[in-house]
Amino acid sequence: SPAGNGDNPFLRIEPGQDFDYEYRLPDTHPSGVYWYHPHHHHLVADQIFGGLYGAIIVDDIDPVPVTRERVLVISDLTLDNAGRIAPASIMDRMVGREGNLVLVNGQLRPTMTAAPGTLERWRIVNACVSRYLRLRMDGQQLRLLGLDSGRFTEPRPVQEFVLAGGNRADLLVSTMAGSGQLLALPVDRGAMGMMGRGGRGDPSSPGGDATGTVLATVEVAGAAASPPAPVPPQPSPRDLRRETVAATMTFTFGVGMGMAMGAGGMRFTIDGREYDPDRTDHTVRVGTVEEWTLVNDSPMEHSLHLHVWPMQLLRTGGREVTEIAWQDVVNIPSRNRVTVRVAFDDYPGRTVYHCHILDHEDLGMMGVIEAR
Repeated sequence: SPAGNGDNPFLRIEPGQDFDYEYRLPDTHPSGVYWYHPHHHHLVADQIFGGLYGAIIVDDIDPVPVTRERVLVISDLTLDNAGRIAPASIMDRMVGREGNLVLVNGQLRPTMTAAPGTLERWRIVNACVSRYLRLRMDGQQLRLLGLDSGRFTEPRPVQEFVLAGGNRADLLVSTMAGSGQLLALPVDRGAMGMMGRGGRGDPSSPGGDATGTVLATVEVAGAAASPPAPVPPQPSPRDLRRETVAATMTFTFGVGMGMAMGAGGMRFTIDGREYDPDRTDHTVRVGTVEEWTLVNDSPMEHSLHLHVWPMQLLRTGGREVTEIAWQDVVNIPSRNRVTVRVAFDDYPGRTVYHCHILDHEDLGMMGVIEAR
């Protein structure tokens, strides 16, 4: 719930104060990998860059039979010469900062060991402030169970996949003898014209080069285990394309010149407006389905995160999405548009939607939605 002591982004916990959050999960809540972090406006990017985040696992009712489960929280940061978190520059905030150290569970290039012939489940969280992760691992068989709170009907074989900030992956890894590296390949997020580039996965990072940044090494050695049990069929996800749409909306993400402080005079807006917590930008009726077109008018990529209610992806960049794909964070390519549907089930209350390049959110690219 977005109200009270649930998923309430309007709360302000002052220094030295205590506050107890409480979450009641209905029987219909999807299993999967989730995460948490502070959401105080103007400080979100700084606080997450400093390490305030963690993973939450909602278990399956019928667990997938695996040999081992791992939770991999990928983050980045930049340290100064004294080992402190380095402040972001104006340019960092405009394009969305990317740290020069990329960590897995707080470690730099850790080594993981496994036996051959096993099936592992990796739950991966992109906890980076702005960095997009194009993940690849050769030498092992990878299958995606789902992204964010969504689940595919059958695991999807992949060689690489992309996670925007805030995205999560539920990944099955079939281990084969040998060693391999988990890589973050370069991603071009677009540029701000003459003012600089978008993030591309910094090849100057330790362990990085033009072909990507090494996040972790996997060593598979020893005797093979007995073959793992097959993955049972997953429940068919809900398909909103079959349901009545109560309203259609368009939200436009824009970047332009203004009087903003701390961003080189740049304005980051949704529908031409910067965030105002006292203004409700959109009202919906609980129990209805809406179709949203997300338009990115800027030369750099943005991503939409809607609190409380996940989105079913229908079209992206002019391409129809034929599979049933549910995500909590949806990437919007530069100079392009994406269409989603949202079922506003269960919860009345006020919450927010925003760009998950968190410097952009702090600079105003966020709106308020109320379900009644």
